[in-house]
Amino acid sequence: MASKIKAIATYRPRIELGNTAQKPEFLRAVSRATNLTEGMVDLVIKEVRDQIIEFCRAGRGVKIEGLGTYAPNISTDGRIDLQIRPDMAFINGLNLPGAFTGTVINREHIGMSSDQLVQMWNDNHPEEPITFSEN
Repeated sequence: MASKIKAIATYRPRIELGNTAQKPEFLRAVSRATNLTEGMVDLVIKEVRDQIIEFCRAGRGVKIEGLGTYAPNISTDGRIDLQIRPDMAFINGLNLPGAFTGTVINREHIGMSSDQLVQMWNDNHPEEPITFSEN
């Protein structure tokens, strides 16, 4: 018997990720867009990073409009990490109608509920059904 998670993972819409843009490509793109040199862009990125670290070390969050909010967080073992909430400009920019040019796998399943995806699994895999009472 398959799990509900397996069915949803198989049929849900997901983005096919291309190659990750690495730092040199990113620096070139920002440099071209701003007329700053790649070295200057790199320096600014490092300085923004270092300043966020300093504010967070002091127990202060940092909100950078257009980028997001950075706040220190501590785990039960005392390890401090960073909680990052992206600015809504990222989400809004990604969701502009027609703006996404990547590939969506199972695009035709957008809007389907998890129960519908499970039913699709059951229809396609009668030898390995999932019951709706499963979690």
